[in-house]
Amino acid sequence: MSNTSKAVTAREAAIASRIIAIREENVILDVHIAEFYGIETRTLKQAVRRNRDRFPDDFLYELTGDEINSVVSQNVIPSKRHFGGAVPFAFTENGVAMLSSILNSKQAIEINIAIMRTFTMLRKALLLQKDIMSEMGNVKRKLIEHDEKILVIFEYLKQVEKSGQQQLDQSNRKRIGYIRSDE
Repeated sequence: MSNTSKAVTAREAAIASRIIAIREENVILDVHIAEFYGIETRTLKQAVRRNRDRFPDDFLYELTGDEINSVVSQNVIPSKRHFGGAVPFAFTENGVAMLSSILNSKQAIEINIAIMRTFTMLRKALLLQKDIMSEMGNVKRKLIEHDEKILVIFEYLKQVEKSGQQQLDQSNRKRIGYIRSDE
């Protein structure tokens, strides 16, 4: 593996660690995007506000107080003060893609590509996890089915053993009554 591939993998791992689930969507906070781009958060927010029409609600949203508390409690950020008093933006995958149209530096383009690859990697991992869970469900159903069949086999074996024991008891029993001479 070349050094470039290792660097991309390390970068994608760093990005993946910053992607969090809020409102049942994978998002990345403005503070983390600004960190990756090497710019101040307020500069990023200014660029977004100047182009707000490019960011509909499903591309970008502001966190609520409860969501901010949740992010702090999950140790995603050290404290509310980390945001500097401003309400943080949460960018969805589409929002990150749209950022590439307003931030045109070489570093921004490279980071954007890495972020998009990371979102794609996470989506694939989620699909793989769903496939694995589905397969586990199938295996579980088959195990239950096999358990039921094994119980039926054990019941049958008990009946065979019981009837065999009855036949053995019958043959070992001393006969009573008249004994014929041909026996």
